[in-house]
This record gives sequence, C-alpha cells and structure tokens, in this order.
Amino acid sequence: MEGTVLTVGDPSVSIGRSGANSISLPDPAVSLEHCVITGSDGELTIDSLDPANPVYVNSLPVIHQLLHDGDRVRIGDSVFIVEVQGRGDDPPSMAKPIVERRRGANIVMRLRREDVLFSAHEASTFPTSSREASDLRALTKIATAITAIRHIVQLQGPLLDLVFEAVPADRGTIVLVDETGRALSPVVSSDQLGAARRSVIVNRRILDVALREAVAVMGTEERDGDRLQDSGTASVVVAPLVAFDHVLGAIYLEATGRGSGFDEAHLRLLSVISGMTAVALEHGRQVERLDRQNRRLLAAIGLQHDMVGASAAMRDLHDRIDRVARSDATVLLRGESGTGKELAARAIHQNSARASRPFVAINCAAITETLLESELFGHERGAFTGAAGLKHGKLELAEGGTVLLDEIGELPLSLQAKLLRVLQEREFERVGGTRRLRVDFRLVAATNRDLEEAIKTGRFREDLYYRTAVITLNIPPLRDRPDDIPLLASHFVRIHAKRARRTVTGFSPDALECLSRYEWPGNVRELDNAIEHAIVLGSSETILLEDLPAVLIERATAAGSRPTGYHDAVREAKAQLILTALARSGGNCAAAARSLGLDRNYLHRLIRNLKLRPEIA
Repeated sequence: MEGTVLTVGDPSVSIGRSGANSISLPDPAVSLEHCVITGSDGELTIDSLDPANPVYVNSLPVIHQLLHDGDRVRIGDSVFIVEVQGRGDDPPSMAKPIVERRRGANIVMRLRREDVLFSAHEASTFPTSSREASDLRALTKIATAITAIRHIVQLQGPLLDLVFEAVPADRGTIVLVDETGRALSPVVSSDQLGAARRSVIVNRRILDVALREAVAVMGTEERDGDRLQDSGTASVVVAPLVAFDHVLGAIYLEATGRGSGFDEAHLRLLSVISGMTAVALEHGRQVERLDRQNRRLLAAIGLQHDMVGASAAMRDLHDRIDRVARSDATVLLRGESGTGKELAARAIHQNSARASRPFVAINCAAITETLLESELFGHERGAFTGAAGLKHGKLELAEGGTVLLDEIGELPLSLQAKLLRVLQEREFERVGGTRRLRVDFRLVAATNRDLEEAIKTGRFREDLYYRTAVITLNIPPLRDRPDDIPLLASHFVRIHAKRARRTVTGFSPDALECLSRYEWPGNVRELDNAIEHAIVLGSSETILLEDLPAVLIERATAAGSRPTGYHDAVREAKAQLILTALARSGGNCAAAARSLGLDRNYLHRLIRNLKLRPEIA
C-alpha cells in the first residue's frame, strides 16, 4: 500500500487484520479489529479497539487521539502519515526600529472608521468626479495587490507605491506594532519620484494619537530644515491598521513641499486603504505563524525513531538528533549503560541521507583485541592461523552508511591509532593485505566511560577524542526523566505480553508507584528486564506489586513508596534477621553472611537497600 492515499470521512475507516475492516493489514502484530479513524467537522480522531495493543501516534501509545497534519500513525509494522494542510516558507525579516521626532504638532482632524463606512454606505452615486474615479482605480489596484501577495514584508513595498499614486505624499512608511507595543518600520518607502529608499522620521505625538485612539489623524508639524531642504510646515496623515479591534500599526504619510498638503478626502481614502490592509496583514501574520508552528511540529514528529519518551529531556534529545542527522558530522553519544545509546544512533542513521545504506554496530568491549582488528578492517586469506579466506571488515560493509562503535572507551590503544588514521584518510588496509581501500561511512561513537579521565590516565588518545567528539549528545538516565517510566513500562508490557501470549492490561497503583520511585541504576534496560520478570511470573491481567523483582520492591520501599502490609512485614523480617546475625557475629559481615547462607556482597546490598547502616553503627 506504499504511496496509497486514503480519504477519511463518513463513514469511519476501520483498520485491522480481519478482512471485514475497511483496511486489512496481514500483519501478526495487528489485532483483528485494531483501530478506527473518524472524520467529523473537519477533524480526524483515532480510537484504539484493543487496549493491550494500542496505536502509536508519533511514537507514543494512544487510546483516543485527535490527529493533526503530519502525525505519524504506526499500526503494527505499517506507518500512515496524516495530511491536512501544506507547508510554507518564512519571509525574509526586514524589520528595524523607526526614527522618531519628538516635537510639537497640531491635530487638525480625527476620522473614525465608522464615519468612513457610513459615508461610503450613504453615497447615492459613486464616482461623481474625476478625483473619485481616480481614487476608485487606486483602491481597485490596492485590493488586487492585497489579495495577490501573501507575506507581510512582500506586501508593504507595493502597497506604499500604490498609495503614492492616489495621495500626494512626499514620503511615508508602514509602522507595525510588535507584541511588546514597540513600533517597528519593516519597510522604508520611496518618494513619488522613485528616489532611493531611506528612513522616514515620524512625529511620535501624531503617531501615538492614531495608535492609542485607533483613529485616522491629519495634522501639521513645524520643520526647522534639519533634514535635506525641509523647512516650514509639513502636512502629516496617519491611518491606523485595525483588524478585529486590534491595532496592528499605522500607515504614516507626510508632504513637505510648498503648496502641498492633505485634505479630508485624502484622510478618508487612506482610512479605507488602511482598513483593507489591516485585515490582509492580520491574515498574513496568522498564516506565517501557522506555517512556523507547522514546520516545528513536522520537524518534531517527522523524526523516525524507536525511542519511547515524552519528557522535556527526551523532547530536547529528539530535536538535537533531528538537527544532527542532517549532516555527516561524527557524533559521540554519552550516557550510562542501558539508556538507549544504540537507539539514538539508529535514529541518527534513519533520519540522515544515508538511511538507505547499511547501519553496522560494533561493540568494542565484547570482542577481544586480536579479533576486533579483523572485525573492523577484515583480513586477507592466510593473514593468520585460521584465516582460510578473504573476510570483509565491518567498515567495508558499511560503505555509504553509518558505523556505531559502541563502548569506544574500551578500544585498545593500538586500534585507536588505526581508527584515527581511517577517520582522517578515509582509507585502510585489511589485516595481512597491502592494497589500500577507500571507505565512505559516518561514525557514531558511544561510551559510558569518562573519556576525559581516560585521557589523563593514558587509556584513550586525546586526538581520537577530539576527532570523535565533533558533536556530543548526552542521553539522559531514566532517573532524570521519571515522567517517561509509565510510558516505557506500558511499552514493554505490550512487547513481553505478546511474546508470552498473555493478556495484560496495565499496573496496579502500588506497582506503578513502586516503578516510579525506584532509581533504576540499570536505566531502561533494567526496566525492560523488570517488566519481563513481572509478565512471566504474574498470573492476573494486571501487574501487581508482588510480581515485580524483589530487589526493586526493597529499594523502592526504602525510598518511601507505599507497598502492601505483606511487603512491609517481609522487609521488617529481613531487617531483623540481618541485625540478629550481625549481633551474634560481633559485627563481622562475612560471618553473618555465612550464618544466613548469603553471599557477602548480597548481604552488603541488603544492608544498603534496607538502610541498616545507622543501626549497625
């Protein structure tokens, strides 16, 4: 079905494995009746029909969800893209502060929008003179320009040129008011002779009256010849840009030549123009705002990954991965064991231009030094004992794709030097070979070690560190994003319940609180194992507190959660047994462990988890 466009309306569209659905997906991961998508009043909603196997919208499980443009709906192994509206580009920003003149000015006339609309409505004939005909032609041109130009900045230049055709102004500008109330002049106007565009000095008093009272203003200003050859009295007209009772700015015009000036007809015409322009500007602002928001959302949800999490830390990580994936820069992923560094590396690869090429992961800590060189670079036949044939190395197999060197801090120093040369020269030789091979791959490295400390102790090359840490991404530990624990737990429940062929609908309140209070030193990997433990040993449709691993319950209980009375009693019994054994052995932990039949390290862990140190001391 790739590339198929499905129109959702009335009736609803049902999706599932059964042939009775509107869309039948022959996928064992899809329920017989998986979900239904409904279109009503211009909105799309999706409802999961199987609580144990929900739909994923933008990588998050949902039961009932309103869909938006660009949402990625995952059903089993299929992904559907919701398309509601298109995208746009940001217009260039030309905003700059206006120059203000703070001098005395006389307000000659005020004209409200209602007065203009009333007089236009009551006119019995229009036009009745050549001037009115000229004004009508100007309004027609302006209306055409407003409907043809989309962006605010692109609109203002042509608009001012058209205004000059109808109003005898020497110069002018469109003043916009930003969200803080500060006046900005995005466009500096040309005069009627087409002179070069230059800044317009406005009279703040006249402008303030128009903006504050939302009225068209005509006034005069005394000039002292401080600019060019201006002197005497200047005539000024200002019409506010008001849309939906909200002042967006004003059109400011001035005439300074001798014998020139404005009259009431000019003020009325400018008021009509400003009314038309204001609505266009407001619509343009809304379109640009929606375009920017749409692009941000598309960038966020367009990231393809298998990471689960909606916390602020994970949203920031998703954003950084999205930006990093667009380049070929080497990336170093840092984080504790079990945080999901390989998933992050795969997300970088999946969202890069190399997504169609191989992704090769190599664990530097899991292979001995002698075999690791052969794994990385390959070997020729007869290169060493047991090399019965030619073997292509992982770097060679990843041609055009991405290589993940997991636990790069465990890489032996001898191989660090060879890897550095490969990264610099993009070529290498197989073990036992003499021919140089060119390679093209992107390197993503991952480590849970303190590489800076390893450099100080001589266990890691400083030059290789700077070559691999071009961009560093820190993967947050699970304890720093507790809001993601319920999401991750539900995600693992669905995976392991399906494998165990069990129906599990969720967690009891005590079990969920225990999961939330636990510190998870093993991070997401430990949570995955804990949920699998509960699925295998549990017997009800809800995971109960007693289904979770004992060590998890002990530590969470010590952290202050509220388990059942049974677990309180078990914890108290353990504490008393340990204290009694230590008292009998005179505080000797080894002897106490032998008397209890426990490993010494496990006894120390119990003492720590049960917080018995103060009582022992």
